Amino acid sequence: MKVVEKPITIEHDDSFKVILSKYGALALDKQDNLSRLIGENVGDLDMEKGTITFGDIKMPVQILGFYSQDLNQWSWAWDSEEIFGENLIKASKQIKAVGDEFDIIEFASPILQTDFDACHSLAMVATAFLNYDAYYVVSEDGIDIFVAVESEDIEEVNTVKKFRDIFYNFQKNYRVHPKIAFEAYTKLKGYGFKPHDDFYVAKIGESRIICGFTERGNVTRLLMYEEDD
Repeated sequence: MKVVEKPITIEHDDSFKVILSKYGALALDKQDNLSRLIGENVGDLDMEKGTITFGDIKMPVQILGFYSQDLNQWSWAWDSEEIFGENLIKASKQIKAVGDEFDIIEFASPILQTDFDACHSLAMVATAFLNYDAYYVVSEDGIDIFVAVESEDIEEVNTVKKFRDIFYNFQKNYRVHPKIAFEAYTKLKGYGFKPHDDFYVAKIGESRIICGFTERGNVTRLLMYEEDD
């Protein structure tokens, strides 16, 4: 009997930690793609045109939210239509709808008292879940504006080494569930996934990533077997 793979999605009773575990590694993967394209260029946000420009590269944006450094406060853009206009807050409204449906306070509350790093986690989940290509932060006068971007200029780089490095850095630097993160990242990238009792396998072409876990789900080893050239 064929086992039907369970798709990666947000479910009822998911905590934000679980949601970040599901979508965060994919978001970092997307950020790497953006960084390869723009390098050290600083984005110039034009809210009237709804674009951000990096040198001669222009991308349409959606405003996700903004962070006040003085107040240590995140505000979702869906609560600031009078500032950004209806067209630029469609993505944030989608996130609010998810928050309302699944009772996720981080998505459904217009304002969150938090720190700057937590804002990145919110933007990461929004970007990956809504299938944008990446996000970017524009800082002006103590306000950090987080925008989701999409562009055909952003090339998707897929290698076994990139997968290993992204996953390793994600589970090391963020408070997440590594087993959930490995499975979700593998499936969201469209790679083959095979679970075992104490290790998981990601199949990327003919290459393999093997991740071992403790009983509590922490990573014990991360092995890469590359396809021969």
